[in-house]
Amino acid sequence: MRHAGRVLLACSLVWTLNMSAEAASALKDQARLEPLPFQDLAGWETDDHAAAFRAFLRSCRALDAGAAALRPAQVPQGNLLTVCREALRTPGLGKTEARRFFETHFQPVAVTPHSGSGFLTGYYEPEFQGSRTPDSTYRVPLLDRPEDLVTISQGATLPGLEKGLQAARRTRDGYEPYPDRAAIEEGALGKLAKPIVYLREPGEAFIIHVQGSARIRLDDGSVMRVAYAGRNGRPYTSIGRLLVQQGEMDLETMTLAKLMGWLKDHPERAKTLMRQNQSYIFFREARELAPEDGPIGGAGIPLVPGRSLAVDRSLWAYGLPVWLDGHLPLSLDRTEPLRRLMIAQDTGSAIIGPARGDFFFGSGEEAGRRAGLLRHPVRFVVLQPKSHS
Repeated sequence: MRHAGRVLLACSLVWTLNMSAEAASALKDQARLEPLPFQDLAGWETDDHAAAFRAFLRSCRALDAGAAALRPAQVPQGNLLTVCREALRTPGLGKTEARRFFETHFQPVAVTPHSGSGFLTGYYEPEFQGSRTPDSTYRVPLLDRPEDLVTISQGATLPGLEKGLQAARRTRDGYEPYPDRAAIEEGALGKLAKPIVYLREPGEAFIIHVQGSARIRLDDGSVMRVAYAGRNGRPYTSIGRLLVQQGEMDLETMTLAKLMGWLKDHPERAKTLMRQNQSYIFFREARELAPEDGPIGGAGIPLVPGRSLAVDRSLWAYGLPVWLDGHLPLSLDRTEPLRRLMIAQDTGSAIIGPARGDFFFGSGEEAGRRAGLLRHPVRFVVLQPKSHS
């Protein structure tokens, strides 16, 4: 009877999640939802809930203010906003009080994809050398958002465009698909291509495109922050996966450093390979960020290392707490337990699926090393806000 009750509750939950009816139906088709007591979350009591609560407050401030997301996700239901406003009234909670807050206001729901377990990767904010002006060393641009780029809202489309495209080019006669990576690199944008900074290697620019942000160290000693400003709406393809398929690398021993080394050592082949990823990212200079701030995530707020999670924005709302149970790699053959409460604050073109997450490690070389190792199964448990009616 206990199991039957959970199944019945799961069936009702799918229609009260933080999503549209269409997204709820998609989630129901892709995953099994099972409500759990907090006692079933191994390691729950020993996590640093105060750290998770501080990250949660960042999302709550944005939700309470009605701030626009950088990459809109599912619109949160009223229950999440109600819980957020309660959190904002008690911002200084310690570990024990923060844990009780989550236990009081949320219901854990295990999300198990019909295809198997959840899957977790990692990402970070790269740091590279760069210059505001081009020369023989700095010759690879990051481009500003073009004036003719139109971002298509999640689930929407525009007349004359293939369904699934997430951006378009505005013309005198209407809309057309935006040029892909190869066309943009060959000059398809003309005068609309406005560089904001120049890097040394095409592979460095490509990594920034994948990560969505960067710190650029300039020759005068200053640091320029660049943030996501839009994309051409074309599909994302993993070049790491292509290299594995081509026999150039082994998945079990691939690291970010090995990938970047291959791109640098094989410039012509790397150019062809990178162009198989049609997706192209545009950037802006993020002057508003303090040095201690993380990069801006899809929710439009600075990310928190070790607490911010990228999720599928077509299924989940920003601000939802997510419990992860799995492993974090220390090296290719060593891991440490991962039992941690994260907050959904970002998204990504490759982050697709009900239990698919991307773990934000922070900034710099060590964060990049750790992020490049993470390709592991994970138990994915969403904390759904309880009804306060």
